[in-house]
Amino acid sequence: MGNKVSSGHSASSRQRTSVQQLRNRPHAQVLIIGGGINGVGTFRDLAMQGVDVALVERGDFCQGASGASSHMIHGGIRYLENGEFRLVQESVVERNRLLRIAPHYVKPLQTTIPIFSTFSGILNAPLRFLTHKQGKHTERGAFLIKLGLSMYDFFSRDGGTVPRHQFRGRKRALAELPRLHPGIKYAATYFDASVHNPERLTLDVLQDGEKAGQAGGNGARASNYLSLVSMQAASAGKASTVQLRDELTGEVFDFNADVVVNTTGAWVDLTNQAMGAASAFMGGTKGSHIVLDHPELLAACQGREIFFEHTDGRIVLIYPMGDRVLVGTTDVDADMAEDAVCTEAEIDYFFDLIGHVFPDVAVDREQIVYTFAGVRPLPKHDATQPGFVSRDYRIERRGPATGEDGAVVLSLVGGKWTTFRALAEHLSDDVLAELGQERKVSTAKLAIGGGAGFPETEDGIQRWIKAHMSADRDADRTAGLLTRYGTRAVDVMAYLDAGTDRTLRSTRELSVRELEFMAQNEQVGHLIDVLIRRTSLAFRGLVTGELLNEVAEVLSGPLGWDAAARTAEINHAQEVLERFHGVQVHSLVA
Repeated sequence: MGNKVSSGHSASSRQRTSVQQLRNRPHAQVLIIGGGINGVGTFRDLAMQGVDVALVERGDFCQGASGASSHMIHGGIRYLENGEFRLVQESVVERNRLLRIAPHYVKPLQTTIPIFSTFSGILNAPLRFLTHKQGKHTERGAFLIKLGLSMYDFFSRDGGTVPRHQFRGRKRALAELPRLHPGIKYAATYFDASVHNPERLTLDVLQDGEKAGQAGGNGARASNYLSLVSMQAASAGKASTVQLRDELTGEVFDFNADVVVNTTGAWVDLTNQAMGAASAFMGGTKGSHIVLDHPELLAACQGREIFFEHTDGRIVLIYPMGDRVLVGTTDVDADMAEDAVCTEAEIDYFFDLIGHVFPDVAVDREQIVYTFAGVRPLPKHDATQPGFVSRDYRIERRGPATGEDGAVVLSLVGGKWTTFRALAEHLSDDVLAELGQERKVSTAKLAIGGGAGFPETEDGIQRWIKAHMSADRDADRTAGLLTRYGTRAVDVMAYLDAGTDRTLRSTRELSVRELEFMAQNEQVGHLIDVLIRRTSLAFRGLVTGELLNEVAEVLSGPLGWDAAARTAEINHAQEVLERFHGVQVHSLVA
């Protein structure tokens, strides 16, 4: 689920294979509504158990909160303050696990906390712990942070591959990071992890599920741009029927399922309402981020995430991603009737927090290349402050009335990126119990997509690149494919080499045949999907009018776009970039 902008046209003159598969066999044991990371993770897990499972997503996969995260895979050190020890332990275990099973996208992230006091916050901490209300803000001092990091290390001790935390006094801290605020007293450094390509990791998880379905013969199927319209009461002896609408063509059809799983995140209540049983589980909060092209700030970070408490008590972050710097995040109650966008006030907040730790690094709006925001799928929290709302998850069950037939509906409330695999296993076990089936395999040690056989060292990566270069593919291009696909790049390269190819005129990062590969294998529905979720071009501020026109032209063939549809796609991409990401791109189309 996520922000929507109508393109106002039929994106393809041909029926999509993903939709055909659902229409040709309009029944599954399980139907998952919502294609964020938790829904997709559950799809993968169930497919691997041999369950006949289908998934539909009204937008693109990973378009909502899953694609608007802080790009962190972390144990959630600040959740200790909420007393969420189970969640922290699970998060740390899953962080360590993802470093092993998804090494192509999940990387260790050295993190430094600048600290401005020694004992501050000790008296306030119990109040925050017991009431989850901030009260008068008092910053967290070195004593509290040391205690938290020691507990964090304790949770990390089993199966961990990351070093223990270290404390530095002011002199050593400033020697390591000289642009930090000279008023700091300490700096604490520890390791978490980052995911630079959350959208592509989601696609890998999805394709694992599809492949498991093909191999097992259970027909696991998934489609984006397919929304739930309504749910009809079951007739005697028959499963419940939901009505689905193809958002690209407007076509509507019925689909039956025995169990319906609602993983639509912040939209869970609205989805339940569409299914005829309104709920009030959710109380999502909006989190915004900005991406900066700022070499000076990039150098100041020295490859580390700077993770700290701002003056209002909000935990915020600054960290380098490639040659860009990500700054976030806010945490404010969301109005589901409004678009989730980064506001001017939030940008001012981000500039202020940068000045809090790097006072002599100037930033301005001209250096912003991309903004994004999403609504966290948090439970309803009444008077609890957004920052203290539980990040844990629960599963709500609704069955048919006594004596009636119909589907069981399981609604996921909460959930975070780091724990998606464990959450999916939990949710799948609940589904299996409803179906009367047993788990066949655990996903705990199964490599995800292009993480299988991924080189373990930088030397190994360089050897891999050298081994897969060709006369038409230099080291930079090969490295780019490995970064984008992991070891699945081998399949992409085979496709590229099977025909005449050329690099795009507007970017050296894409070729004609790679775009055709995406169109045929990655359910591209709109031009914007390629720019935001199949590549990181938009995130890095690299979308130009020439790029829009050239990518739209290449996609027109495999996606069946005529001249009018191509123009509409360009206009749609421009609108999405401007409305939701603060990016203005002037097209070359008249």
